Amino acid sequence: MITIKAPLAPRTPLRKPATLALALTAALLLAGCGGGSAPTTYDLSAPRDFGRLASSRTTLVVAEPTTVQALDSDRVIVKDSTGALSFLGGAQWADRVPKLVQVRLIQTFENGSRLGAVARPGDRITPEVQLVTDIRSFNMDAASGMAVVEITAKLVGDRTGDIRRARMFSARVPAGGVDGAGATQALDRALSQVLIEIVRWAR
Repeated sequence: MITIKAPLAPRTPLRKPATLALALTAALLLAGCGGGSAPTTYDLSAPRDFGRLASSRTTLVVAEPTTVQALDSDRVIVKDSTGALSFLGGAQWADRVPKLVQVRLIQTFENGSRLGAVARPGDRITPEVQLVTDIRSFNMDAASGMAVVEITAKLVGDRTGDIRRARMFSARVPAGGVDGAGATQALDRALSQVLIEIVRWAR
């Protein structure tokens, strides 16, 4: 049976980037061996307690983020110094990364007390603005041992299609370990930083 774990802040000392990179390489080699137990499934969290946002009468629809094919999966991605992407063995996300990011972004708006202003695609409303995002990076960087999250965001008029504002948000967080828990915890913290910035910017 697959267990779902919400990443918690690691309490173990951080490893040096060189040591972390070597351990990540070993984890990737193990991932290609096949067989073994089923991967552990991890979830992403929606930030809380970051302050109440100003209310708004504008109805905002949060679309599912776009991304490249390699990131449109439930695998934990590691990027090496050459730019090559590989899967981290023994770990997977609870859903496709774009779907998880969309759900947690909506929940972050809700946690900021923006319930009346945020809608999901398919809701029976006429939105005024769409929040369109693209996931550029959502991976571990093997060379530095950092979790990297980069998301571009655009506020688009639903009726006119005009781009009202656009910005790129990014965060880099050191991983506290080389296993699935360490990598996913770091990616979760990096995503939380980005989600809070997006929600505050979009208000």
